[in-house]
Amino acid sequence: MELPDSWRNVALGTKGFMPADEGDALHAAALEAAAAVPELPFVEVGSYCGRSTIWLAAAARTAGRVVFAVDHHRGSEENQRGWEHHDPDVVDGEVGLMDTLPFLRRALFDAGVEDWAIPVVGRSALVAAHWTTPASFVFIDGGHGAEPARADFAGWSPLVAPGGTLAIHDVFPDPADGGRAPYEEVYLPALSAGFVERSVTGGLRVLTRA
Repeated sequence: MELPDSWRNVALGTKGFMPADEGDALHAAALEAAAAVPELPFVEVGSYCGRSTIWLAAAARTAGRVVFAVDHHRGSEENQRGWEHHDPDVVDGEVGLMDTLPFLRRALFDAGVEDWAIPVVGRSALVAAHWTTPASFVFIDGGHGAEPARADFAGWSPLVAPGGTLAIHDVFPDPADGGRAPYEEVYLPALSAGFVERSVTGGLRVLTRA
């Protein structure tokens, strides 16, 4: 089922780094995961301002699920002041730190998907350490440094249910195309752990737990 244009247009107008073709592929993969693994929710690790969250929430609505959107909302390393992907518009002027939570909440409201996306505010590793519910679909798009990426994989990949899906963003085998951490610390370990690659769309890799 295609994402309705109104929701898709909000997603494309939201701050973020996911191209439309990757968002559409993410949406399709989440629907396939829901069909393969009944009842279990989706988890997104790294929501930023909600661009990808909208695609996942649209799939959750269609499938009768919810997506738990995990993010501390203070920005990843590459989003901080002085780095390439810094956006001063998301800095809270009173505290001097990034705060993307209001942008996420507004994006979910504008897209009409608040009932299917549940923000979970906290550091990924800490939330994962206390999380016990398996997921039919886990999307990892958190910090792109080696340590955060490694922690995201260690914390969340074991929670993908058998037959479930692990999606990874910004996977670039060629160093000339982008950062190394999602490829080296998430994608390659997933293959070693028995996940099987199902599709590739740009930097988005979709894998299934055998």
